[in-house]
Formats: sequence, C-alpha cells, structure tokens
Amino acid sequence: MKFHTFFFLFIVTFSYSQVEPINFTEFTLDNGLHVILHEDHSTPIVAISVMYHVGSKNENPERTGMAHFFEHLLFEGSENIERGEFDDYIESSGGSNNAYTSYDKTYYHEVLPSNQLELGLWLESERMLHAKVEPIGIETQREVVKEEKRQRVDNQPYGTMIGEMMKRAYQVHPYRWTIIGSMEHLNAAKEEEFMDFYNTFYVPNNAVLSIAGDINVENAKKMVEKYFSTIPKGTHEIPRPNMIEPKKTKEIRDTVYDNIQLDAVIHGFHIPAEGKDDFYAVDMLNKLLSDGNSSRLHKELVETSQKCIYAGAFTFNLEHPGLTLAFAMANSGEDPQEIENIMEQEYKKLKSELISDKDLEKLQNQIESDFINSNSNMAGIAESLANYHLFFGDANLINKEIDKYLAVTKEDIMNAAKRYYNKENRVTLYYLPKK
Repeated sequence: MKFHTFFFLFIVTFSYSQVEPINFTEFTLDNGLHVILHEDHSTPIVAISVMYHVGSKNENPERTGMAHFFEHLLFEGSENIERGEFDDYIESSGGSNNAYTSYDKTYYHEVLPSNQLELGLWLESERMLHAKVEPIGIETQREVVKEEKRQRVDNQPYGTMIGEMMKRAYQVHPYRWTIIGSMEHLNAAKEEEFMDFYNTFYVPNNAVLSIAGDINVENAKKMVEKYFSTIPKGTHEIPRPNMIEPKKTKEIRDTVYDNIQLDAVIHGFHIPAEGKDDFYAVDMLNKLLSDGNSSRLHKELVETSQKCIYAGAFTFNLEHPGLTLAFAMANSGEDPQEIENIMEQEYKKLKSELISDKDLEKLQNQIESDFINSNSNMAGIAESLANYHLFFGDANLINKEIDKYLAVTKEDIMNAAKRYYNKENRVTLYYLPKK
C-alpha cells in the first residue's frame, strides 16, 4: 500500500515514540544455550529461531565454504528425522522455514501455528544434537551448493562483485573470502572434517534460541528445557579470529571483466564494525546517498546527468570492521570515468557542506520506518532479539538502538564523510563487459 509521502513521514515521526516496547524474558541453560522469549498473542503463530555464532570468517582458510555448506547439510535429517523429512514436518503443519549464512553467523528459523511450538523445538534440538553428517548427505549438498554458486555467482550479472571487492579490501582478515567459499575446498574435505566442524560450532554454548509469538512464557520455558537442557555443552575450543586488517594508506584500483552488458563503477570504503559510534553516522550517510529516488547518487547519476540506470550505496553490518559500497551502473555508451567523477563530487559535498535540517529529518524518518518494519512480525522480532544478544550481549537493543541513530548529528555525518570517504581508504573497481 502506498501513502502520500508527507502523510507517511508524519505518521512515522509522530508514532514511533508511541510504539510499545518489545518485552521479553531471557535465561541461560546450564549447557550455555541462551534463550529469549517474547510473548505476543496478536496472531496465532510462533517464530522459533536458532542463531549460531559461526560464519565464513570462522573457517579454516584451506576449507572455505564450510559454514554455508552446513546451512544446507543440516536440513538432511537427524538420527530421528529421515532424509528429506525436515521440510515435510514444517509444511504438513502449515508452517514455513528458512536459513541463511553470513560472514559472522548462521541462522535457522521456522514460523508455525502456535500449537506447533513443540514440533519446532524438537526439530531444532535434533539439528543441534543429532544431525546426520554422513557421506550421502555430504555428496548431495555438495552438488546443491555447486548449483547455487552457478546460479547466484557465476551466471548472475555482477554476481562476483562482492567477492572481487572483498578479496581486494582484505589481505589479512577472513572477510577476504566469499561466504559460499571454494568448491575445491569442499571437494577436498574429508568426512571427519565435517564432523569436527559440526561438533565445534553447532553446540548450545555457541547459539541463541529466540522464540516470539503466541506463547505462554512459563510453558515455553518447560518445553525448551525438555528439548535442549540435556544437549551436552561443546568441548572444542571455538575459533574466534582476532586478526586486525591493517589501516589502508593507498587506493586499490582494478578492472574486472565479466559476463555483463553495462559498465559499472564500485567504490568500497573501510568503516567501523556494527555498533561503533561512527557506524551509525556512516549508515545514515549511505541512506542519504542511496535511499529512494530523491537520494543524492540517484538524482545526479540517474535523473540529472542520465548517465546511469542505477546508483546507490549500502553498508555491510559486520561484527568486525567492514565496508560500505557505492555502486553505479552505466547507461550504454557512457564513460565510467565521468560517472566516477560525479560520484567524487557527491562525496566532496558531504565533506564540505552540512546537510540540511530537512535532509536530517528525512533520514531520521527513514530510520524509524526501518525499525518499525523490521519488528512488525514475529520472525523479525525473533531474529532481532537473537542478533542483539549474540553480537552485543544486550537483547534490549531491540528497543534502544534506534536512539543511537537518532543521536547522529549533521556534524557527525560530515565528519564520517571526511574520515572514511577518502581515496586512500577505498577499493575502486571498474566492472566492464568481456570483450
């Protein structure tokens, strides 16, 4: 549904302070599993999620892709669930489920009718304790991951962009390899290596169980204890990379030739980790550059000069210092250097001119709208609660983090532009069609 812009902004600005805080109960089992429960009877559904503190950055550099591989492998079944039956249980109960892997975490969730809470807990406890890590599943999922790589990376226009950017931006930190990893590494891995990965990372003391929806907290506690309290605590040391990427002092420039039709210019700037003070200013700066048709890059590159069909920017929300990307896709026949010059001018404006009160108010409205939307359903609430606890040790940031955004001033945004949007702090890629 579309609203008149002024009316929508007024509603968001006026109403956010009146939104009820998200209440929750949390506790930790003796085996280290942290549990967060949010009770909401507005709809008869429940979201059950488990977030594991393992992503591609936790991998052995000679075995990249393991975290993403396990995201797939752990749908193969368990000692008590036959191969292929995991999804059948969900679908026959009228629910849905999904999972994803990032540089920092792996996340599983189900949304079920609330009378199926126990089913969801049993399924996730089986995944944590009894998953089948055996040759037939490993071989099956190897082929699945290979096909995913072909579809999403190799044969997708600009699908290699993130990988090409990250391997140039990072020389030391494990963010330098892709989440999907190397097919050669996965082919070379032995069955015992897969078992070792599972026993190291898929343990209760490396996870957060978050439940949101139509539950009774006391009953839910009893069910959680029934299915999870007897799972043994992990005994392996959990690898936590602590290497620090050296500060960049010189721009990295390169050209990538790919199976594309239109040229593109990509800038990647190093920025602080999510949660650091400057991160919020950079994120708001990016929204100024990229959110909507009134954003600065869109106006200058798409509307005014008409040199591009798309222009935008986005921030990587990463546990360790990350990147922010600005991306412009050229119209046919346009010169990438001229496009880059216009992008440079927009960065210079941000460094030399304070944004207007109107622009700041618009950014704050966008932030408020994003927060409302992200927590507008039970799945979003469950994920936010797990994420805030796992990475910041404070699930109540679901109610408080917005204040960090709203505290960002015009001066903070200008200072962030000066500090991070510099040539010596960036990777510049020209993406050009293969000849």
